[in-house]
Order: sequence, then structure tokens, then C-alpha cells
Amino acid sequence: MLTALISFGVLVVSLFVASSFLEGMQIKGGLTAYAVVALVFGVLNFFLGETFFRLIGFGTLGLGFIFSFISRLLATAIVLRLASTFAEKKLYVKDWRTAFLAALLMSFTTGVCEMILR
Repeated sequence: MLTALISFGVLVVSLFVASSFLEGMQIKGGLTAYAVVALVFGVLNFFLGETFFRLIGFGTLGLGFIFSFISRLLATAIVLRLASTFAEKKLYVKDWRTAFLAALLMSFTTGVCEMILR
């Protein structure tokens, strides 16, 4: 249970960093809005993230599995755009470029937070 709460907190921090650095990504509201967006993103990523990753891998005839880091970033960008559709009053992602850059920042932030917490 504690691990899940820490992971959720890291997700909130990564969303905060991405929305702070990217003009095309906004989360409207305070800490509650970040928590809601993190919850929506987390649930969508849990149910759809791996599916998108596999579809990208098979759709690129296996190259997506070889370059899995880029495939995971693309899958995260897709899930982020979906999350902006479901949480449209709280999360705004301007375009696919912004979603990809946000996924990159979120991945970097998550990696740094995990290194700090270990």
C-alpha cells in the first residue's frame, strides 16, 4: 500500500514538472486537480498503456520492441492525450508534440524521483 502511495506521489510530481515546463500542457486547479489527473492517467495507463506499447511494437514489425524506450514514450503520450479527453476540465494538452515532450519529462522526473527514493 505504501509503495502505491509513493508511486502515486511520484506521478503527481512528474505531472507538475511537465505542466510547469511546457506551455502547451496545463493542469487547472490546485493539488486536488493534480491528484485527479494523476488518478485518471494512472488508471488509463494501467489498462491501456501496455496494449498501446504492444500495438506499436507489432505495428512497426518488431522495431518498436527493439527501441522500446521510444515505444513506451509514444504509448505514454497516447495515454496522456486520452487522459486530457477524460479530464478535460482539469488537464489540457495542446497537441501530440506537447504530449510526447510531456511523456519525456514525466519519464525523466520519475526516474530521478526513483533514484532519490531508493
